[in-house]
Amino acid sequence: MKILSCGAGMQSTALALMSCENKTKGSLYPKVPIYDAVIFCDLGLEPYWVVQQVAFIKNACEHANIPFYIIESNLYQDYMEKFGRGHASSIPFWSIDENGKMAKMRRHCTLDYKITIIEKFLRHQLLGYRKYQRLKPEDMQAHEMHIGFSYEERKRISGQQLSKLFIKKYPLVDMQWERKDSYKYILEVWGLDTKASACCFCPFHRNYFFQYLKENLPEDYKKTVDFDRMIGEMQPHTAIKSKIYISRSRKRIEDLTDEECDDAQTFPYKEKQIWNGF
Repeated sequence: MKILSCGAGMQSTALALMSCENKTKGSLYPKVPIYDAVIFCDLGLEPYWVVQQVAFIKNACEHANIPFYIIESNLYQDYMEKFGRGHASSIPFWSIDENGKMAKMRRHCTLDYKITIIEKFLRHQLLGYRKYQRLKPEDMQAHEMHIGFSYEERKRISGQQLSKLFIKKYPLVDMQWERKDSYKYILEVWGLDTKASACCFCPFHRNYFFQYLKENLPEDYKKTVDFDRMIGEMQPHTAIKSKIYISRSRKRIEDLTDEECDDAQTFPYKEKQIWNGF
């Protein structure tokens, strides 16, 4: 089986829509397969445009008769309940210790709340394995999980294939497509203006994103601030010695200044600079 791990950002949206075109119009994009399943993991707190992009992909997949699934994988709620009280997945928070040494925590949230969840779904729901049942020899790394890294993100690709069930594929890297190419394709072919997909509390956001939430999405901003306050308050109850923050400025989000929020990440499109959602 060929599975798309769909975050519903620009890159995975482009892969899903190219697959739909291949299904309905023939093989227009040879490096993109007709997926046996497109799977989106709902992490619990993402901006409104992700919800809109999920709905668009779902509609396109239904029209092309490509199975589309949404899996509840509530990272936000789990963290609010478990951080400082039990085991919580590692999010790449920005940190600073008492001596002023700055660092970044490891990133395990994508593996724990997307890759592993999708693997379990493939194993039990799509292939019909029972819990604890051993893999059949014919399923050992016989399946593919496609991931929407773009060409400028190729350094994120690990050479290790850790799953016994599938191997990872990166069609956009093979096609040498950058984020701007995915944006252009989706807008000009499908008429959809897309932005990146990430949790509202993702530390890879620039400060501009948090200001955007404050000015345009007050409910999401409040939940993100509550999350930020919580990790500050609960960090002393963990094994983490450094102070941790969502903001790369290593300040609480509500304390960021306008000057610190003038850092939007953009890319060029038709002589304009387009904010990518980070």
